[in-house]
Amino acid sequence: MSEQAANPRTRTVTWRDPQEGASAAKKLSGLEYLRAIQRGELPAPPIAELMGFAPVEVEEGRVVFAVKPGEHHYNPIGMVHGGLAATLMDSAMGCAIHTMLPVGAGYTTLELHVNYVKGIAHDTGPLLCRGEVIHLGGRVATAQGRLVDEKGTLYAHGTTTCMVFRPPGAGGKE
Repeated sequence: MSEQAANPRTRTVTWRDPQEGASAAKKLSGLEYLRAIQRGELPAPPIAELMGFAPVEVEEGRVVFAVKPGEHHYNPIGMVHGGLAATLMDSAMGCAIHTMLPVGAGYTTLELHVNYVKGIAHDTGPLLCRGEVIHLGGRVATAQGRLVDEKGTLYAHGTTTCMVFRPPGAGGKE
């Protein structure tokens, strides 16, 4: 019998209907929406439940997510998969942009660049991913992010470019 078969591990993930949050997003500014998720008044998106991260700071132009890496994040060579860092970076930077959007506006990632600078393991401890807006225009926004541990050690950094969707007549910066 293999060690894997002798020591099985399980993880159960539950989430609420994502349409509940999506419907609320259309009626709130980005900042109001993300703060409602942070307070638990609206459901976290399923990806956050799956990956195990949550917002710990939400302010205009800046969002911080926290995650505790675990074995369930591992890749085939026994380290946390880079997809965890990339997902955190994409989420934190995109949500930082979202905090600056008016009611009814949205965004999507056009480009994501992540630089990995240090490996992550299940015993790395809690990580914080900080996303901050660099530029918010009428159609395009950019943000930067940093993934650090509680001591400030850098694990990854990156940038994103997002397309902004504004409701008709909302105007916006160019």
